[in-house]
Amino acid sequence: MTRKYIVIVAALAACAVGWYAARHNGQRAPGLKLFGNVDIRQVELSFRVPGKIAAVRVDEGDRVTVGDVLATLDAQPYEDALAKAKAERDVALADMNKHHAGSRSEDIAQARAEVARLEAEVENAARLARRRKTLLSDKAVSVEESESAGYSRDSLRAQLDKARKALALQLAGFRVEDVAAAEASYRSAQASVDTAETDLADTRIVCPAGGRVLSRVREPGAVVAAGVTVLVVSLDKPVWVRAYVPEPSLGKVSLGMPMRVFTDSQPGKPYAGRVGFISPVAEFTPKNVETEALRTDLVYRLRILIDNPDDGLRQGMPVTVLPELPATVKDAR
Repeated sequence: MTRKYIVIVAALAACAVGWYAARHNGQRAPGLKLFGNVDIRQVELSFRVPGKIAAVRVDEGDRVTVGDVLATLDAQPYEDALAKAKAERDVALADMNKHHAGSRSEDIAQARAEVARLEAEVENAARLARRRKTLLSDKAVSVEESESAGYSRDSLRAQLDKARKALALQLAGFRVEDVAAAEASYRSAQASVDTAETDLADTRIVCPAGGRVLSRVREPGAVVAAGVTVLVVSLDKPVWVRAYVPEPSLGKVSLGMPMRVFTDSQPGKPYAGRVGFISPVAEFTPKNVETEALRTDLVYRLRILIDNPDDGLRQGMPVTVLPELPATVKDAR
């Protein structure tokens, strides 16, 4: 009985040791242990327009959040350009409205009055020409005087015809082509205003995501071209681990597979993550694998996304990656 009791106790102790080892061996599946480095995305921030830097509001090591204005250019040239574009747009708008409205009533009335005046003058000139033609037959006037009266009548008739056509144009309004051209000119002017507003907005560097300033490359007073790096920011998210799995263990890894990431500085505080990428291309091996021995040297790059990263993970930090415990093992706890 004593021996049976000892055997039972020993078995229970072995189970306890096995459970403790499973709990503290990093929650890994047998035979799979990966090593890698932390990879944090960085963004090089610059202005989209050239100019002189007016202010850089952050320094290296400062934390930044989405929407923070990190640096600005001297905006005066762009404010002047915007004011000019708005003035030109207003001129184009007035011209377009004029074409839509057509002729003013005052202009039409003036054209009517001009037609009436010329009609009266033509009538008087015609009577004078007839009278002088009659007097010419009685030799009371010279031929030159009679012809001059006829020339004056014909000239006034031409002016009357021109005035009547001008009145018709006033009544008809602007041509469809002229209205379309005025509308196009306004749209072009409005586009110039939009461009000027965009350029003015681009005199500021706005933080695209939360992170920490790594480098302050340019200082106030420097004249920079568009696209020249001014600040470098390390983003809080995403943070991932670049690791490599040997070819024989590739079948043990799948997309979305939960993982635990251990650092040397805090080995008792693993980070939860998941496999987000498995490279389809082998690395660190010849292009043509000719022997079975060489196939064992194949490795594939993995990307393990960290669910809740913090300042404990730094760029390039070496880490150990172990698979999460299966659900059956968790339930056994």
